[in-house]
This record gives sequence, C-alpha cells and structure tokens, in this order.
Amino acid sequence: MPDTTYVALLRSVNIGKRRLVMSDLRSWCDQAGLGVVRTYVQSGNLVLRSDLDERALVDLLEAMLRELCGFGVPVVVRTAAELADVVARCPFDTSVDPTTLVVGFASVAIATADLGGIEPDGLGEETFHIDGRELYLWLPNGQGRSPLSQALIKVPAGKNTTARNWRTVTTLNDWARDLDHD
Repeated sequence: MPDTTYVALLRSVNIGKRRLVMSDLRSWCDQAGLGVVRTYVQSGNLVLRSDLDERALVDLLEAMLRELCGFGVPVVVRTAAELADVVARCPFDTSVDPTTLVVGFASVAIATADLGGIEPDGLGEETFHIDGRELYLWLPNGQGRSPLSQALIKVPAGKNTTARNWRTVTTLNDWARDLDHD
C-alpha cells in the first residue's frame, strides 16, 4: 500500500497545443502503480499516494508524460503535510477573493536573485513574498493582466515555478488531508 500522500502539479498543460486529458492522466498513473485519487480542473493537478520519494516520483511522472504526451512536462510535488504548511504560512489575507491570491511552487528554494530585480514594494497594489520553495503573490486585480505576473514570466523564478490560485491550493490541500487521514 502506498504510504505518502502527494499533490503533483504539472506545469503548462492544456495551454495551446500542449493538451493532456485528465482522465488519460489518471489512467496512466494507475498503470504506473500510483494510487491516484483525483485530478482537479484541467491544469494538471493530481492528488495521489505513492511509496516513492519526491525525486523518484517527479522523475517517474516526467518520464511518463514525455513518453505519452510527446512533450516535456515539468512536475512539482508536495506531500500533504508540506501543502498544509504552505497554506498555514500564507502571509496574505486569505479571506478575500481566492483568485487574487496565487502561489508559485518551485522544485528548489527561490532566491531573490531569481526575480531579476523585481521588488515587492515597487509594484503598486501588487506584491509578493518568497518563502522557501513558494512564491506567494497578491494580485488584487486578478492574474490575467497583472503586471507582476507578466514580469515574473520573464525571470528564472517565474520560468521554474508552476502557479495555482488560492481556491486550487486550498481544494488540493483539503483533498490531500482527507486522503492522508484515510
């Protein structure tokens, strides 16, 4: 029986021609012996159980996706406990519209140098906070036309993270917590 609950976040799927059907993803993971419980929305979010460690799970998922999809898909994983910690550490007001709060997830700790000189206090209403492998973004006018989001896409921190809005983060956290306690 797999013993660790993970949330796997796939970067840049279902954008343009990079299509991935979530039911296919669940089937592929099942065939690989992963205890996949659920996928959430079409942006590549999995809640699963595995006896693999983080690096081995990432390697397995990335190799599987490259073979089955025909393109590389970077994957970031967090254990259920780590994701609960991400939620608990949020430095912003979480009672607001959940689409205005975004978390960028990276595989390694994010350094200030990875932000290409972007400063949290020079962005008008928008701001951010780095905390280990997470980049918390406060985007009061949403992500779509956010100057901060547009700037981050061009710097190493943005190129090496996959972002989820607060609604997605908390839903995945709830699912992972429920599975972890089963």
